[in-house]
Amino acid sequence: MVSVRRAADSMLGRALRLFLILMLAGVFAARPALAQDDDEQVLRDTETEAFFKDISNPLAKAAGLDTSKVQVILLSDTSINAGATSGQLVGVNAGTIFAADNVLELQGVIAHEFGHLAGGHVPLSGDNYGKFGKISLLSLLAGVAAIAAGAPEAGMAVMGAGTQIAQSGALAFSRAQEASADAAGASYLRAAHLSGSGMLSFFGKLKVEEYRLSPADEAINPFMQDHPMSAERQATLDKDVKSSPYYNVPVDPALQARFLRIKAKLQGFLLDPTTVMRTFPETNQSVPAHYARAYAWHRSAYPDKADAEADALLRTAPLDPYFNELKGQILLENGHPREALAPLRIAVAQSGSAPLISAMFGHALLATDDPKNFAEAERVLKVSVDKDREDPLAWYALGTVYAQQGDEAHAALATAERYAMGGDDRLARQNAELAMRGMAEGSIDYLRAEDIAVTSRNNLDDKVRHKR
Repeated sequence: MVSVRRAADSMLGRALRLFLILMLAGVFAARPALAQDDDEQVLRDTETEAFFKDISNPLAKAAGLDTSKVQVILLSDTSINAGATSGQLVGVNAGTIFAADNVLELQGVIAHEFGHLAGGHVPLSGDNYGKFGKISLLSLLAGVAAIAAGAPEAGMAVMGAGTQIAQSGALAFSRAQEASADAAGASYLRAAHLSGSGMLSFFGKLKVEEYRLSPADEAINPFMQDHPMSAERQATLDKDVKSSPYYNVPVDPALQARFLRIKAKLQGFLLDPTTVMRTFPETNQSVPAHYARAYAWHRSAYPDKADAEADALLRTAPLDPYFNELKGQILLENGHPREALAPLRIAVAQSGSAPLISAMFGHALLATDDPKNFAEAERVLKVSVDKDREDPLAWYALGTVYAQQGDEAHAALATAERYAMGGDDRLARQNAELAMRGMAEGSIDYLRAEDIAVTSRNNLDDKVRHKR
């Protein structure tokens, strides 16, 4: 980045600057509205995260959890699954959303996982219980879901006679936790004045899935499952759930409309485009259908068709932040950053400067290659990282802006933040120490660079000691 600044007035400098912009365009591909971390398979999307917060907060309060700390995240796995960790984190597979018919079913899943969090259940560990990428979401909704994810040993342990008794005891403990989480989840739904009908109907889906995925010539041994069988769970909860005075309360129409939008955009983003077009044919002119097709066309490199679908969405709601975000994304990723500015500016304003949307807007400003836009890019990217420090591509773009402006120290600090987040301690330390050399000692940014340098150095020392 330093070389870009020093050569800024030369042809080489302009070539390098354009190279950086093109590289940014590459790393921001498939960024918000939906962005995927290929390593951990976490999907980031402002609309989905806001929706998760709105539907989970009443349940978190009912469970006595701190709503400022509890986080529901979206995972790209298309199997039906969800899980919780002791770090107040609940992960929901995309496949769970695909399988759900309404928001009450999704709330039932989240209520169950909050039961694990509130109960202090420590997720089982080890290869026999599967993983969701690097995030060990090990308290599964159904063991059979791990079979669908390609880890059959997680759903059905095949043990030798000598260890079978001990194994079944551990599974019984897990089954007890699952039953406890079921009961707790039902109580949270009641306390939040929500119907538990979705919890029951989703168990019905799991029951079908269990038998579909089990070997045709083998009976399922319920005592060798780390979860109670879904039919058993459904029967146990049936009376409790149906006795709630809120059992017949219908789905909130506004929340259901948001759920269908999110489900459709997720299908458009993750599923094969031919499947998307079959599910949402052009005769379907609903908002979810336009949403799904816009993503599918965009992924298939048909920008005109994707743009037309985005325009159809905007005709229904011109100021909708997420429709404008999608419009800007399509334009930006197809080489039209200047045209992307207007819809992205609306998206930022209407979303309250949501960090992921602000990051995309900052990138678009930078991608215009117009120095007049760099100051605004710096402002919006600072807003982005101040609100969400866990977006490495926002740090990348901010570092590029600083480099364009000749601020080597802050460019190095932004780069150090990005490498620290990615676990590259060597480069994080190098860039943090470079930043410190160009900053006033004791300033806020100097102290932040010092923190990164010290932490990275300690991590590197630990790795050396572990090798000995």
